[in-house]
Amino acid sequence: MKKYFLKKMAEKPSEDAMKMHPFYRGKIETGIKCPIRDFEDFAIWYTPGVAKPCIDIFDNPDRVYSHTNKGNSVAVITDGSRVLGLGDIGPEASLPVMEGKALLYKYLGGVDAWPIALDTKDPDEFVKTVLLLQPAFGGINLEDIAQPKCFKILEELRVKARIPVWHDDQQGTATVTVAALINAVKVVNKSLENIRVAFIGAGAANVRIAHLSFKAGVDPAKTIMCDIDGTLGTFRDDIERDPWCADKWRLCNITNPRSILGGIPEAMTGADVVIALAKSGPGVILPEWIASMADSPIVFACANPVPEIFPWDAIEAGARIVATGRSDFVNQVNNSLGFPGIFRGTLDVRARTITDEMCIEAAMALAKVAEGKGLSEDYIIPKMDDPDVFPEVATAVGLKAIEQNIAGIKLSRAELIDKAKAVISNSREKVHLLMEKGLIAPFDI
Repeated sequence: MKKYFLKKMAEKPSEDAMKMHPFYRGKIETGIKCPIRDFEDFAIWYTPGVAKPCIDIFDNPDRVYSHTNKGNSVAVITDGSRVLGLGDIGPEASLPVMEGKALLYKYLGGVDAWPIALDTKDPDEFVKTVLLLQPAFGGINLEDIAQPKCFKILEELRVKARIPVWHDDQQGTATVTVAALINAVKVVNKSLENIRVAFIGAGAANVRIAHLSFKAGVDPAKTIMCDIDGTLGTFRDDIERDPWCADKWRLCNITNPRSILGGIPEAMTGADVVIALAKSGPGVILPEWIASMADSPIVFACANPVPEIFPWDAIEAGARIVATGRSDFVNQVNNSLGFPGIFRGTLDVRARTITDEMCIEAAMALAKVAEGKGLSEDYIIPKMDDPDVFPEVATAVGLKAIEQNIAGIKLSRAELIDKAKAVISNSREKVHLLMEKGLIAPFDI
């Protein structure tokens, strides 16, 4: 009966979404941030007054950040080729997710984000389009792009773009997962250097999670990764021959040194941690495979919208700690904890790019916030409603960018955290004020 109740609770967000999305016809709209005292102000904000800021920017290009909202604007760009766990559903069907991303950017990080769905599957055309769009934005958030082209698109744009480019399914998910992993191993009295990890799924997210976890201290020789065809290793000549799979081939060469063949159960046997971002479940990971893991196993089942195994089934099978990507379960390992603060800090110091070191600092900041509240099996990572999360992440990221000499503006820790808190508070207060005034209509489910 308990399992039935938990399953029904897990289905409720989807049911409510089908009522509330059509009621509001989307989740975001443009807003005005300047005063309009009377109609004569249009002469200031538009013609003829606006010509002066235009000429100032022409003569001094960096002043675009003073005269416009570019420095707080991010484009959330997709081709709809791999949306959540739904696959290639196309650009129009991806828009609810992109709008949701923009909503989170604004409410959690005070960042103005714009959903852009491109009607192309060609990676070269995608890259060209993003480069053409960059004058209007302070940063680019790539989203829900199928692999392996997502790797090519990210790496090419990071080289060619003048503004920071970030693939949240790679870097964002990796940052938050590493934060949760740092604290999870503390709860079970293990260390990053000594744990054995099974990575289930070798898509964009897990490839980057592996990469970042190795930088955080996990020994790649104590890990095994699986893709749809089985375990990775130097025996995988299909990956070696594929020019699109350079990142996966690198993992073949530094993981699974014993050349263990098989699939998910073989990878999980004896592992301390399983990090799964494979495909929507349940049934992707079976309880008996968890029972074959080491003592006090840690299970990250992070596929969306449904985890590879439901948490209650994993715990019943012996898992000590279970995390998913869902907000309605404990231990939500979701990139929503990362990208709003990471971009807040990146934009605030006008960083040219977002480095792995900035991601590690963000992960450590997240882990530290949770540790300060008291870690437990059901609390290894902060929740989104923790007021400290996003300002602390923004500050850590901004300071690291300054340290790495890739920031256009240098601010102190106090200046960074005060700025982040003020911008985020302003965004949230506006939403609540609109709700109080009835300008955002109430909806009674």
